[in-house]
Parts: sequence; structure tokens; C-alpha cells
Amino acid sequence: MSEQGKSSTSASAAAPPPGSDTYKGWLFKWTNYLKGYQRRWFVLSNGLLSYYRTQAEMAHTCRGTINLATAHIDTEDACNIVLSSGGRTYHLKASTEVERQRWVTALELAKAKAIRNTVNLSDESEDEEPASKSDRSEIQGTLKILVSKLDDLSTCNDLIAKHGAALQRSLSELEGLKVPVEGGEKIKAVNERATLFRITSNAMINACRDFLELAETHSRRWQRALQYERDQRTHLEETIEQLAKQHNSLERAWREAPTLASSTASVPTNKKGSERPLKEDASDEDEDTEYFDAMEDSPAFITVTATDNTQHRRSQSSLSGASGGNSYDWNQDDHISPNCNDVSGKELPPRRQRRTRVPDKPNYSLNLWSIMKNCIGKELSKIPMPVNFNEPLSMLQRLTEDLEYHELLDKAARCDSSLEQMCLVAAFSVSSYSTTIHRTAKPFNPLLGETYELDRLEEFGYRSLCEQVSHHPPAAAHHVISQRGWTLWQEITIASKFRGKYLSIMPLGSIHLQFHSSGNHYVWRKVTSTVHNIIVGKLWIDQSGDIEIVNHKTKETCQLKFSPYSYFSRDVPRKVTGVVTDSGGQAHYILSGTWDEKIESAKIIQSSRGGSGSEGKQKTIYQTLSPKLLWKKYPLPENAENMYYFSALALTLNEPDEGVGLTDSRLRPDQRLMEEGRWDEANSEKQRLEEKQRAVRRKREAEASDALDEECDNDSGREYEGYHPLWFHQRRDSITGETSFVYKGGYWEAKERQDWTICPDIY
Repeated sequence: MSEQGKSSTSASAAAPPPGSDTYKGWLFKWTNYLKGYQRRWFVLSNGLLSYYRTQAEMAHTCRGTINLATAHIDTEDACNIVLSSGGRTYHLKASTEVERQRWVTALELAKAKAIRNTVNLSDESEDEEPASKSDRSEIQGTLKILVSKLDDLSTCNDLIAKHGAALQRSLSELEGLKVPVEGGEKIKAVNERATLFRITSNAMINACRDFLELAETHSRRWQRALQYERDQRTHLEETIEQLAKQHNSLERAWREAPTLASSTASVPTNKKGSERPLKEDASDEDEDTEYFDAMEDSPAFITVTATDNTQHRRSQSSLSGASGGNSYDWNQDDHISPNCNDVSGKELPPRRQRRTRVPDKPNYSLNLWSIMKNCIGKELSKIPMPVNFNEPLSMLQRLTEDLEYHELLDKAARCDSSLEQMCLVAAFSVSSYSTTIHRTAKPFNPLLGETYELDRLEEFGYRSLCEQVSHHPPAAAHHVISQRGWTLWQEITIASKFRGKYLSIMPLGSIHLQFHSSGNHYVWRKVTSTVHNIIVGKLWIDQSGDIEIVNHKTKETCQLKFSPYSYFSRDVPRKVTGVVTDSGGQAHYILSGTWDEKIESAKIIQSSRGGSGSEGKQKTIYQTLSPKLLWKKYPLPENAENMYYFSALALTLNEPDEGVGLTDSRLRPDQRLMEEGRWDEANSEKQRLEEKQRAVRRKREAEASDALDEECDNDSGREYEGYHPLWFHQRRDSITGETSFVYKGGYWEAKERQDWTICPDIY
């Protein structure tokens, strides 16, 4: 028998025998499918069965109560007990059959007694909306205590009346005796006081009885009032949520209006014919400002709305401009270097027409719990998953989606100021999360040696290559080179854990970005992604954590904070805040926005010390210019909800392309079958590919073992080199000191020759 079972038996054995008013002991209670039966301390008293996690909780926290007067008691097997009352059911288990019989006897006796006691105390009616069972039990328990106290008072009243009558008789007898006149007066006074005492005690008893009747009369009204307040609160929360959604939709619709879209897409200039507002005088900067209030050690800023002092000034001027509360486009910033707005690198129209849709997602149902219950605590990459949980893209293609807003890097490459360049790099780092807001499906795990290329050299001036360089742990290397002045590379290892209610995805590894002309080298890491409501409810994803972007050439930094989503928070959902500082720690720019919508930048023109905050820390107040729009999310394509919520770029990632490597993700058969809606065939093909990969790994491990045996038997034995990626090799980074996979070259040359003889057969 387990330790819990032993303690359960001993605890119950020490409890009062069945039939007494109180019975206590340990039982095992069914909680849920994740935790199963859990040991709880049960107390049976006054017809109520309550339970606690520990005996110490009896003083302050009751985990649940069931009223035996309306409960049904059932025994499933030798040790199980089932209690049900209304919509509440307790599945209990005793350590032994003898112990279960003791509890059943105690419960039956308590139920019979509770029924007798509640015949005249029931105040529930069929046409009344009942309160919750716990509230009803609590009120009934309170009434029972009041009745018990009233019975005690009645008993005391009877005793007082009995002894008072005896006292009066004795006093009357004393009055009949021949006593001095003074003694007779004293006895008469005592007799009157005894009579007054009896009257007062009767009045007290009557008042207590009236109080109990009043409590019984109003208990129903209290329950209905409490239920009404709960309903109103629930309705208010639902209304607020609907209003928030409608406000968000209206705001997006307004921002995506044709007039705004055309003005945002165009590159404003100061030449004749420009439609954008003219710049204001430099002397107006001190008036047209906003204020940001921040903790000294945190990039989470509180915006203090400033009074618009520019209205009167502008009414006297012939210059037109946006209001101080609106955000400008980055190109309209009068403190940005002219090269940042250079249109010489303006993108040419695409030479190839890319696809704009994929087949609609089939509506297949699947029992999620039957799969997930065996996966708790395991590495996600080691769990066999059907394609029902996937989207028809691989992890390498999802990694390539970071280039959705590559034009931010094109613009940053033209900046003369490294601080302005840092703002654009920060906006680019945030923009990579904008495609994840609705993308709760899991990408395909790449096979070892799988690659993915994205050649947009003619259209956008860059080429991208990804390769799965390791399988355990899964790691992918990515390299992008652009003719517009920048190179990006990264090695990402995805660590993921299923926690029962949510899924945590932790990207490990650094992202490197270098600009060719300036030599500025930026390094940062990704934040943690969390998928909520894995078992019950609608899936939703959130990003949380901090990003530190460091320019290792100038030592300038940007601290970004991704605030976790909270329904009850007053902050904007999916909020991102940040501050850009120079090498000396002085702040120059404030960044704010959301990771699914936009990022703005505000230049700091003055900072001052403010008062102490709620935590006693002194705040810094930043006085800034009006915010400038750095990045804004593209609207999703039409019918995106039926196409896995793919963005315009994501729709083209798995589009068949001629001349790609034999290991390219576009050629993966299970992924292609899923995109075409043939999910059953895709599941079979996915299992075949995974088994093929396991067979190759077992063969590789056998070769390594044989090489080790030969080396032990013969000093001149061969050394097994193991697996090496085709297009990447490991090198130590001179800046971070980390060892990572970097591009060694050769892929694009092989593509030009169409020589793929070195590619393994992984499909």
C-alpha cells in the first residue's frame, strides 16, 4: 500500500465513529485527466461534506462542499464512492474496502439526519432561478447554525422561566412569613426584579426567533440579488470584449482606407506636386511634443497626453500639417538623414506573377485530447503528430517569413545615422512576429539535410537559403544576402514544451545583421512564443519577453519589451515598447506599438527626473517629438481565414519553382499533399518519410559504432566524421564568441550549373 493509502487509513481510523455529528479523514478525489486522483482531507459535519487540500486549510480555505440532503450516494466498486447533487459530482476513492464502508455508513446517516432537519427550512421554489450550489449550501449551513443557537436560547429560556418561577414562589412564601416591615419590602423588591428578568429573557428569545424568520425570508432575495450581479458582470465583460473587437476592426478599416493606403505607400518628397504636408518650422518643436514617463530600469513607457498648443499657432500660418496626436511616416521626419529617404533604390515591379491563393483548408475533425494526453512533458519535435495540426509550410519556410518586411532593411542601409538605423532594425525585429497572430498551426519539422531557397534577386534584390543542419536538437541555419547593402544570418534551435494548458516555444540562437557600407553589425535574439488553450477553448498565440539589439561596432543598444497579454490589463494588447540608447547610455528614441500592427518612433529632445512611482523608484520623463511610423502590417489577403491565415509572402513560399535543389521543401511530398487537401495520403507519406529518416540515422549510428570499434582494435583505425551539412559549416563568431553554422557558399553556383549530385535522397 502507498504512503498516501496508509495515511488515509490511519487518519480515518482516528476520526469519530459513523453516526456522530462530525466525521473526518483522508480520501482520494478525482480532479481531472491530467492529475487523476489527488489526496484530500474530507470533513462531514451537519449534513455537509467539505474537503480541503490539507488539514491546515480547514481554518481558512474550503475547496468545495456538497449538501447530503439532496445528494445521491453510489458505490462503483470495492473502494469507490460517487456523490452527486444537481450538477456537482464527486468521485472519491478510499484506501481499503473497510474504510469505504465506514464512509458510506457515515454519509447515509448524515443524509438521513440532514433530510429530517431541512424539512421545514427549505426556501427554494421551482419557478425561481437558483443560485450556485455552493452559495445555497453556505446559506443553509448558516441557517442551521442559527436554528441550533435558537434552540440553545430556548432551552436557556425554559430554565430561566423554571428557576424564576421557583424563585418567585420562594419569595412569596417569604412574604407570608412574619418578618419585620423592612425585610418584607426588600423581599418584594427582589420579587419584582425576578419578574422583570423573566420578561426580558422572553423578549430576547422572541427577538432571536424574529431574526431567524427574517433571515429565512430574505435569503432567497439575497441569492437572487447575488446571481443578478454575477450575470450583470458577465454581460458587462462580454460587452466590453465585443466593443474592443469592434473598435479594433473600425480602426483597422480606417487605416486601410484607399486614401491612407495610397499616401502611405508613396514616398513623400519636398518637390513640387508632393501631396504630403509641409514640414513645420524648427522653432515649433518645443510646442508640438509628447511626453513619455518610464521607470528608470524598464523600457515600458506610460504616455502622458500633452495639451495641443499648436492649434492657435497653425491657424495663423499658411503651412498645413497633421495634428500633434497623429503619427507621421518615417520618411516625413525632419530629423532623419536624407539618405534614409533616398528613392534611388526604389523597388522595380515584379517580373514574375506569383500565386495569390492556395487550396482552402479542409474541415476535418480530430480528437485533440486522445493525442495530447500522451505527450505531456515531452519534446514537441519527438512527438508523432498528424498533419491535422500542421500548416502546409516547413519550419525553414516559416523562418524565411522573417523577410516579409525586408524593405525596412533596405531603408536602414541608406541611413547615415546609426541611431536611426537602429530604430529601423528594431522595427524589422518586431515585424517578424506580425504573421503569427492567427497562425496557431504547427509547421512541418524539417528533415535532416532539407533546404529551402527564396530567390528574389530580380524583384527585391535578395537571396535567402535555409538548411536543417541538425535533427537532435533540431537546428536550422539561415543566410540572406541583399544587393541593397545588407547581409543577415542566423542559426535557430527551437526548444518547445507542452505544459498541459499551453505550449511554450523558445527560439535559441542569435540573429546577425551587417550593413555593407557602414560595417554596423547588429545582434539580437527572439522572444518566447506561447500557444494557449491547447486542450479546451480557441487557440491563441502570444509573444512575451525582452529583446536586446546591440550594434557591436558603435556599442549602441535598443531594449525592446514584449508585454504578455492580459484581459484585465489597461494596456494595449500585444504591446511593445523600447528605448534606443547610445554607447554612453543616453536615450535618443522611444519605440512603441504592437507586434501585430505597427511600430512608431519618437525622438527624445529632453529628459528630466520625475517623481517616485508606485514602487518607490524615481521615474524619467522623456519629452519627445510626435511619433513617426516605422512599420505597419500589410493587410491579409482575401479569404485568408480559409487559407491558414497566410500572408501574401507565405502564399508564395510553397509555390513550385524550377531549378531548386533536390532537398528543397517545395519538393517534400507530404507537405505538398496536405496543401492539396489530401490529408490522409499526407499522413501516410509523413510517416514514411520519418521512418526513412530514422533508418538513415540508425545506419549512421552503426557506422559510428563500427568506426569506434576499429579505432579501439587498431591504433590506425579510421575516424568517423559524422554528418556534415552541405551548404553551412560551424565557425566561432568573433563578436559573440558563439559557435554557429554559417554559409560556406556553393549553393547558388550549383543552382546555376543545375548540378545537384551532392544532394542526399531524403524524400
